[in-house]
Amino acid sequence: MSKDDQQPTLEAGLQVRYRTGLLLAEEGIKLLEAIAARGSITRAAQAAGISYRTAWERIEALNNLSDHALVKRAAGGRGGGGTRLTEHGVQLVRVFRELEQEHRRFLAGLARRIHGLETMMPVLERLHLQTSARNQLWGQINAIRHGAVNAEVQLSLGQNQNITAVITEESLTRLGLAQGSNAVALVKSSSIVITTDATLNLSARNRLCGRVARVHRGAVNSDVVIELGQDKSIAAMITNTSADRLQLQPGTPACAIFDASSVIIGLSN
Repeated sequence: MSKDDQQPTLEAGLQVRYRTGLLLAEEGIKLLEAIAARGSITRAAQAAGISYRTAWERIEALNNLSDHALVKRAAGGRGGGGTRLTEHGVQLVRVFRELEQEHRRFLAGLARRIHGLETMMPVLERLHLQTSARNQLWGQINAIRHGAVNAEVQLSLGQNQNITAVITEESLTRLGLAQGSNAVALVKSSSIVITTDATLNLSARNRLCGRVARVHRGAVNSDVVIELGQDKSIAAMITNTSADRLQLQPGTPACAIFDASSVIIGLSN
């Protein structure tokens, strides 16, 4: 692979927001284009890979938020019924695609002007992910164990630290996860138990050990952060009573314990 082939490119999905609240993005445009090409909601839904109900829900939402209807449904007759785009719908698709072309040209020019893009792109991808889960731990999938319904996915964080998640086989396929894939493990801080006994045997699959970095004490609960090494950390929300009993303070050796079912695996688009 040449050096040019390894250079990253800037990509971003275009969204157009109208004053009415209408938010138009790629999935909506593709559905409108499919309707224009096929003249049928059923065939358009099949082409877009969504259900008939989902297609109509999206169309109704688009029509409700637009100043003018984008899609019209024709009554059945001698030639049968059908669905078509209104003139406003056709114009909307055309304008969106023209804006998209200009958007791509802008991103291409921006990428040429920015130095160090290849080293910073992985960081930018990770920062783009937004979630309510306190803990977001990036790593590489090093093992997948398949089952009839669920699959076990093991994510390596480095330094012999691994996280195991149990997800459905359907989710595994939908995300396209495979050994060697980069992924993020999401764990809510309230799902974590802390112990200072590294030899304690528990049924929970996940055990990440390190040293307490800080303890933020609240009225009822304490926010405890454990440094895992390699600039990774994990946070747990435990009661003040538990924090006092464990005598947690910066530097205390501790382990974060949590079930595999408490882990959500995610990818950055």
